[in-house]
This record gives sequence, C-alpha cells and structure tokens, in this order.
Amino acid sequence: MFGQLHEECGVFGIYEPVVSNVARSTYYALYALQHRGQECCGIAVNENGVFRSHRSAGLVPDVFTAESLEKLGKGNMAIGHVRYASFGDFNFENIQPLVIRHVKGSIALAYNGSITNASELRRQYELEGAIFHGTSDSEVIAYAITKARIQTESIEKAMEMAMNTLKGAYSILLMTGKKMIAARDPNGFRPLCMGKTDDGAIVFASESCALESINANFIRDVKPGEIISVSEQGVSTNETHCGKGSGLCVFEFVYFARPDSVIEGASVSEARLRAGAFLALEHPVQADVVIGVPDSGLDAALGYARQSGIPYGVGFIKNRYVGRSFIQPTQGEREEAVKIKLNVNRSVVEGKRVIMIDDSIVRGTTSARIVNLLREAGATEVHMLVSSPPFKYPCYFGTDISSQDKLIACRFDSVDEIAKEIGVDSLGYLSVESVKKIAKNAKCGFCDGCFTGKYPVEVPEKLQ
Repeated sequence: MFGQLHEECGVFGIYEPVVSNVARSTYYALYALQHRGQECCGIAVNENGVFRSHRSAGLVPDVFTAESLEKLGKGNMAIGHVRYASFGDFNFENIQPLVIRHVKGSIALAYNGSITNASELRRQYELEGAIFHGTSDSEVIAYAITKARIQTESIEKAMEMAMNTLKGAYSILLMTGKKMIAARDPNGFRPLCMGKTDDGAIVFASESCALESINANFIRDVKPGEIISVSEQGVSTNETHCGKGSGLCVFEFVYFARPDSVIEGASVSEARLRAGAFLALEHPVQADVVIGVPDSGLDAALGYARQSGIPYGVGFIKNRYVGRSFIQPTQGEREEAVKIKLNVNRSVVEGKRVIMIDDSIVRGTTSARIVNLLREAGATEVHMLVSSPPFKYPCYFGTDISSQDKLIACRFDSVDEIAKEIGVDSLGYLSVESVKKIAKNAKCGFCDGCFTGKYPVEVPEKLQ
C-alpha cells in the first residue's frame, strides 16, 4: 500500500560482553527497521551503568549524525527505537527510548504495541502521585515496572508483576544498569526475535532483517508471554505468562514487515507470493499484464502472475527520495503529490487490460488517484485486487487504522460500490480464510480483528 497505513514502531537492543561501539550497531539496525516508523527515533547507550541517550524527530540518518553517534560513545548495552506518530499526535516526550532515573536504579525502555488499559492505569498512577510528561503508553509501562520494582529485588520479577497489570500488545526492551530484558505480551501481537553475533553479543529486534544488518545470527523468536534476561551470568528466561495462545497481527505478513524478514518461522516474501497466488484462484481476471503497487504489492503481484500465467510487469516507479513526511496542506496538493511519489511506467500499461494489486484499501482516496494515473497512461481496463480482506473494524493493538466512518469498506454496502468509487472495472479482496494461510508453516496463530471484529483478547468497552 502506498502511504496509507502505519505500524507504530520498531525496537532493537544489544548486549555486548565487553564495552564496544554498541551505538553504531544500533544505528545500523534501526536503519533496517526504518520502514516500521519514519517520524521519530532514538538510541540509549549504557556504559557500565551510565546512561547516555539521543532522540529526535526525523529519519535515522538525519537524527544520528557522526557527531551525535560520537557523543553517545561506547557501552556494553544499547536499545533503539523508530516510531510513527499520527498526524497532530507528535510530542517530543513520546520519543523513545525513555530513560527513567529511579531510587532502584536507572532504566531505559523502548516498546512496540498498544496498551489497551493505558488510560485506566495512567489515571490510577496519577492519583497515586505519578507525574507523566508525555502521552504515550511507554511511560505507563515504565511506571508499572518501577512500581513493581519497589516490591521486589529482581527486575525480572518486576517485569513479571507488571505484565499482570498491562493489557494489550507489547514487545518491550528494557535496559537496567547491568541487564537487558526482553518481554512479549502473552498473545504475541507484535513480533520480537533474538539473535547472537560471532563475538557473543545477544541482540533483540522487531524483525530478523535488523539482525542481518549487523551480521548477527538468528536464534529464535521470543515466545508470547516470555521474559528473557541477559547479564554477565548469561541468558535466563521466565515463562510464567506463556501458554495463553498466540495472535500475531497477520498484517505483519501482508504489509508491515520487510520482505526479507522471517517471522515465527515463515518468510514474509513467500507469504506475499502465496497471497497473490490465492488471489489468482479466488479472483481470476482476463487481462494482459499484472502489476503491483510498491512496495508490499509487488510480491503479491508476482504471485498472482505465476499462478494465473498472465505476464508480470513493473507498472510503477516509486520515488524513494520522498518519505512519509512529504505532507501537503491542501487536498489539491496532496493529490498532485501522488504523481511525485509514484509514476506509471507507460510502456507496460498503455493499451492493455491491467490487473493492479495492492495490499489493502483503507479510505480509498489514494487508490482512486493511482487508478486515475493508470487511466491517464493509457490502460484500457483496470482491475484491482487486494491481498487482504476489507478493513471493517478498528485495531486496538498498535496499528493506525482509521475509525469505521472513514473506512471505505464500512461506507459502502458492496464491493461493486467500492469499485465504482475508486474507478476500477472490477475489484476483489483476499478472503479471511486465505489470509490466515499465507504464512506457510508459521509457528503462531493470528489476529484478524480488523477484518472480522473478533479479537484474541477482550477489548475495553470505552475503546469500542
């Protein structure tokens, strides 16, 4: 999908047995995770209990110059974070990692997800005297952990106790003076994996592609509900919260994750190829060429072409120097921006019946503009296929999905009406049954609540 849907963030952490340039390793890893958040980023470094951090709005290479990395210095641990902030929701205090100085010792925290009872917990903590500086859930998580820390001598136990309180989706990296802690919510909504470098460093990341960026070897995914602690004593695990099922967001495979990542044992690229193949079986169309909308629609288009026998073509050229921050103040300027971000390869589509594959349709406005570009380039027919089911329900677990009144699948009663609205000759969506089968041999269950309205956990009434 082109500039419509966002995942909240990505995390990375590294524990080195000796003091080294962990900031630079984290920088490279965040670069690999940039697709998960393009508005803000930060790194916190721990050198034998002394914390240094740098965070700001912007892309990783803009925020972390040679000078800022030099100031972070060396250390034996570091955590990093990239974040997407909804328009109008930007607050510097929300940029992670958060560094908290506490009577029990300093901690730094980065997380990915959404705490469904955050507002309830925030109010409770404020009535107890807590002071919050930002509006993000990360402060609530930090307070839950530090509150539990007062009651126990073990940071691992404090994390376990905090997880009794926190509800929703979270993949957390926590750094204390001497330990690195990784934790994943009991349903495993968001991905988190563990790796190791040749020199013995233990690393954690939202996706395996970040491990490869620093030549770390993938070990395994962190289990839903698992707490992993890394220190001088080695690696230990706590599985008190494990065994409650799993519900990874299926959209990780459809759109969020980088194609070269492997999540829960399944290749993201292969999953998208399978999605395209399923589309070809469910929605056969007579056409001359199959094209994909960059980037996540490309593999699905190739999968459709292979299954159907219709030639695959590169129908769009994406301007990779225009990021998501390229925002125009008026509707007219936003429409013109599509032409700057995406250009049609006229020789591929002119005079042809075109199948265009994208990963989703949210509001429909961007899809309509892209279809119009194909018409202007001479396509005689445009058939749109979508490698996911229609969005009909909100997400409460960290995906920025519009409210139901703005979702095109909720505003119209039928697929034909949606097709007419976006200007295509025909429209087809991947079925819910098939989307859950695209990640072949995945070692997890999936959350498909945004398609079905059925969530793995109960959602608080005030959020509905």
